[in-house]
Amino acid sequence: MPAIDKELVVLAYSGGLDTSCILVWLREQGYKVIAYLANIGQDEDFEAAKTKATALGAIKVVIEDVRQSFVEDYIWPAVQAGAVYEDRYLLGTSLARPCISKGLVEVARREGAAHISHGATGKGNDQVRFELTCYALYPRVKIIAPWRLPEFYRRFRGRQDLFEYAEQHGIPLPVTPKSPWSMDANLMHISYESGVLEDPNSVAPDELYQMTVSPENAPAEADILQVEFHSGKPVRVSNARDQQVLVKPLEMFLYLNSIGGKHGVGRIDIVENRFVGLKSRGVYETPGGTILHEAHLDLETFCLDRELRRIKQRLTTTVSEQIYNGFWFAPECEFVRQAIALSQQRVVGTVTVKIYKGKAQAIARTSPHSLYNQELVSMDVQGDYDPIDAGGFIRINAIRRVSALPSDLISPDEPFAEHVLIQYVYFQTSGTSTYRTGNRIPADRALNDSCQKKKTNPKPDPGLLQITLRFRFSDFETVPRPVNMID
Repeated sequence: MPAIDKELVVLAYSGGLDTSCILVWLREQGYKVIAYLANIGQDEDFEAAKTKATALGAIKVVIEDVRQSFVEDYIWPAVQAGAVYEDRYLLGTSLARPCISKGLVEVARREGAAHISHGATGKGNDQVRFELTCYALYPRVKIIAPWRLPEFYRRFRGRQDLFEYAEQHGIPLPVTPKSPWSMDANLMHISYESGVLEDPNSVAPDELYQMTVSPENAPAEADILQVEFHSGKPVRVSNARDQQVLVKPLEMFLYLNSIGGKHGVGRIDIVENRFVGLKSRGVYETPGGTILHEAHLDLETFCLDRELRRIKQRLTTTVSEQIYNGFWFAPECEFVRQAIALSQQRVVGTVTVKIYKGKAQAIARTSPHSLYNQELVSMDVQGDYDPIDAGGFIRINAIRRVSALPSDLISPDEPFAEHVLIQYVYFQTSGTSTYRTGNRIPADRALNDSCQKKKTNPKPDPGLLQITLRFRFSDFETVPRPVNMID
């Protein structure tokens, strides 16, 4: 690693208005600027951006294609985890930030830069995600966050000030001051916020969406995909209709984006809780990620033991929050990801997914590690399952409920089981409603009364007692009713 240059800064550069103005402003403060552009799947003219950054005074421009790493090292683990923030957001931006930040750090270390700078605002999550990654991978780095510096944000109080600054310094402007929203794109998704979207009661205009068509305008013919997983990660995607078969991660994901986008899959419009404590409204398009999420969820449920999956679900919530909040490279997040990866060893198989009119629906699945037993679960074949065993299972699980019954319904001197026995014998012998559980009728008197009506011996049959216990644990209504527990 070369000697540290205290005047050298690596800027996360996008080519847009904010980072172009920041590049010029950093030079005004006496810094030498290296512009770093990560190709993470956004629609960008990288050569034009390089030319622009050079013209604005960058001493070097580094363009790095991180798409392959983004898919394999970030998206695939998120698919394994079933990562979704607050039940809806598939974390497209949250996953991209540590990937970009790692590239920033590598360039800063290689060039000997003392500083890293970014254009994230002081109100958002991205400032946290960028900086936590930089500090985790390069602890001695100094961060320059202009939107948190008074000398910057007092000078640029809004986009109009940035436009005026750009005009003064010859910065080319690809957009106009009336841009109605901001957009951030990568291979996994496009996110939209601010502008007209800041009113949560305003409907996002149709022209906003760029990755997906409106489901109403999607094709009338569905695409049927087969998505194959190994250890919870996608390894193969095929489509019988167009004869496509893909096995390379980046190609698979691009193809899923194309198919999902064509059918309007993956649109959400939500209000979420930012890590910094604010609520924000975001509109997202995540077509390929949505298809994989639905397919993986289906296969995981098919293959994993119930209790293992419950634990994994809790880990999913934890890792989703860690990723959203910017802790990808924190030790606790690495631990949880490794635990999740261990849970995925048996998530192997193929899911058939129907893509149609805005929805990705799993319609069939197969796996060598399936825990599904068709004979055992069949309603037509008894198999190794004895229905009689269910009685004990129910009684054990009802203990909590029995112990929680009001004390005035159970007498220590007159066991509740006897009362229920009378209810059952009564329904078998009389046919009229006389006794209610809450009436506190002594068991022996009720039994005698009911048996006299049938002129039978007032002595309960042991078999009836067993039947009664099942009745007791399955129904606590105050007004008894017949229950067909045993033929």
